[in-house]
Amino acid sequence: MPTLFRFLFVCGMVAGSIYAVMFALATFVEPRPREVTIRIPSERLNAQAATQPATQAAAPATTVAIPATAKP
Repeated sequence: MPTLFRFLFVCGMVAGSIYAVMFALATFVEPRPREVTIRIPSERLNAQAATQPATQAAAPATTVAIPATAKP
């Protein structure tokens, strides 16, 4: 029986020291804020247009007629 208690005591001490280190890191270490840039490939941005058929991918062009102004 003494070896079981010794084993449990050692496992408890290891778990306790791991917990203490994690607590100390969470309490005393402050993260440094920084700007994050994420590059997204253009294939992923245009994936919706690439999966649609060609007739639906391009929006139909609209033409607006502007009347000519009268010359004085």
